[in-house]
Amino acid sequence: MTVQGSENSSRRGRRSSTMGGMPLNDMPWWRWRSQVRSALHMLSAPAFQRDVWLAGVDGYGDVTDAVYRLVEDTWLDHWSAEKYVGTVFRDSQEAALVDTAVLRVLRIMHQVGPDAPVHAYLDHPDWPEAVRAARDAHVRLAAGDGEDPEVEPRTLEVLQILTRSA
Repeated sequence: MTVQGSENSSRRGRRSSTMGGMPLNDMPWWRWRSQVRSALHMLSAPAFQRDVWLAGVDGYGDVTDAVYRLVEDTWLDHWSAEKYVGTVFRDSQEAALVDTAVLRVLRIMHQVGPDAPVHAYLDHPDWPEAVRAARDAHVRLAAGDGEDPEVEPRTLEVLQILTRSA
């Protein structure tokens, strides 16, 4: 099912038809979806976590930034992603996968603390399970948007430009 944006959209000016290949006109809250997808992408990639987060590479934030991007606009730390089916998520399967990833990642964050160093997350015994859940959600959302889930995560600057430009 494709959901069309409102004719009374708050977006002004010329609409872009894609954001990095993601169709903008079929998900009304695509900016929120973009933030969730970005977080899931980073949380689902062990090589990225090792090569970027552990190495302290600038431009991507850290694991805590990704967790906040996952939940800040959507409040997925307070209620189910099912609430956003048709606006942020395409269907109940996407929502269920996102819920699973959010719960696993938040459980670890609550155990290690939000300001814990990256290695505290990555060394947590439940981290591989959280990574798998994030990967399942990331792959499903990327496929729903017609994007390759294997590309490298975008920097936060690129994400900001893409979400601001449309």
